[in-house]
Amino acid sequence: MSTHVLSPEAAFAQLGLSLPPAPQPLGVYKPYLIDGKYLYVSGHGTVKDDKSLIIGRIGEDMDIEEGKLAARQVGLAILSTIKTNLGSLDRVKRVIKVLGMVNCVSDFKRHPYVINGCSELFASVWGEENGIGVRSAVGMGSLPDNIPVEIEALFELA
Repeated sequence: MSTHVLSPEAAFAQLGLSLPPAPQPLGVYKPYLIDGKYLYVSGHGTVKDDKSLIIGRIGEDMDIEEGKLAARQVGLAILSTIKTNLGSLDRVKRVIKVLGMVNCVSDFKRHPYVINGCSELFASVWGEENGIGVRSAVGMGSLPDNIPVEIEALFELA
């Protein structure tokens, strides 16, 4: 029996956060792909509710806390892609893998802390048992449009 009593939809509603519009591909790729019981989500950026992007490099244009909030915003964009295309966050059983990429200065060392912004969101939605998967958090010399964070994820469908 699961200790996570709220459905993912109900858990998200309790957070009081809004979902930005699901981003549309700006290149030759699909935003998501379902293969059997797995949902692959392409790299998402920092899309805000007004469709604009959070821009900047961590350690240069923004601090670590702003970077963590940017990672949470990427998580919200991923949730929006799931809800828009699958109809409900309840369609996802659990988070399997998260790859977080951080646009930062070369001596920045706290990439995992930044990506926690997304991971903590997912844990709030799916509970600690199903919302925390395996993860990598890495630094990049640049990211598209100078966004501070890009994240891709793999989920298991319910």
